[in-house]
Amino acid sequence: MTRWFKWLAGAMVVFAAVQAEAQRKPIVGAYLFPQDAKLDAAQVNVRALTGINYAFANIENGRMVTGFKHDAENFATLNALKKGNPRLTVLISVGGWLWSGGFSDVALTTESRAVFIDSVMDFLGRYHLDGLDIDWEYPGSAGAGHKFRAEDKQNFTLLLAELRKRFDADTKRTGRRLYLSIAAGASNEFLANTEMAKVARIVDTVNLMCYDYYEPDSGPITGHHAPLYTNPADPQKVSADTSVQAFEEAGVPAEKILLGLPFYGHVWGQVEATANGLYQPGKPIPHAFAPYSAIAATMLDHGFTRYWDATSDAPYLYNADKKIFVSYEDPESIAAKGSYVLKRKLGGVMFWSYESDANGTLLGAVDAALGLKATQ
Repeated sequence: MTRWFKWLAGAMVVFAAVQAEAQRKPIVGAYLFPQDAKLDAAQVNVRALTGINYAFANIENGRMVTGFKHDAENFATLNALKKGNPRLTVLISVGGWLWSGGFSDVALTTESRAVFIDSVMDFLGRYHLDGLDIDWEYPGSAGAGHKFRAEDKQNFTLLLAELRKRFDADTKRTGRRLYLSIAAGASNEFLANTEMAKVARIVDTVNLMCYDYYEPDSGPITGHHAPLYTNPADPQKVSADTSVQAFEEAGVPAEKILLGLPFYGHVWGQVEATANGLYQPGKPIPHAFAPYSAIAATMLDHGFTRYWDATSDAPYLYNADKKIFVSYEDPESIAAKGSYVLKRKLGGVMFWSYESDANGTLLGAVDAALGLKATQ
């Protein structure tokens, strides 16, 4: 009888584990960046999303504040949309490339962190949001020319730990969970300037920005700005796979990593036809940042030839007459990344940004790649 009970108990544990794994669906997180626009509820397909990171809140005088004039109205719209998807979470993302200048001062002391965290709690409560996404670009480095310090490395961890402590205390009081995530640069420099093993134990997800590996303003040659795998011909030897492995080796569990997808492309001019423009000298041109919707409407089948790098699992376009090269994401590359997420048992995906995919083509590809069937 004792053996039977032991067998039954063991079987129940295994069954519970199998059930939990079956029920765990990949996260699909969208960065929503309306800026000064007022959101129309019909614009957001909440059935296809598990989370929205609303970008961006700003930092003023050490406190988190709204960034744009319609933010309060937009928060109300997003909260109302939860009726169509009870699983949906709405987080406020603070900082970003241009608004990260206050983070080093905010994180510097116990007192400065307390002031910031008080403002976060007030913000989340006032707008009925589900948590916070820290988009500090970047601890220990200037980013877009921001103040930084060597001690950002430890202070980043302290800031997150103290946020988590306040979040947990609030959850005990209200019974409502608050989520905490970070946007992480997909570089060795980011890893060197942070304590990711400690950070990973604190946050719910690490939103790994596996894009902008190549940008027209950042280097003299073209390249894939979001390759899944590294092409041996790539002078920089970069890829999402390399970044994911580096973050796992740094102590971030796979299930906490969200693979970042770009719903936009980068455009170079003055690119000669060698290798159809790939890894060739190029120059920035006007409108070098191109939303996927614009690429699909004005470039595909409009003088641009699409090529596929089977080594990197990445598409690119080249126009020989205009000598223009375009690196971007499309449904085929998203399908490859979806398979990668499932194979490596990552937490899911996130993408920047929702507005760049007006027709929902890439979001539908994400849904199909992860087998969610939410957009059908």
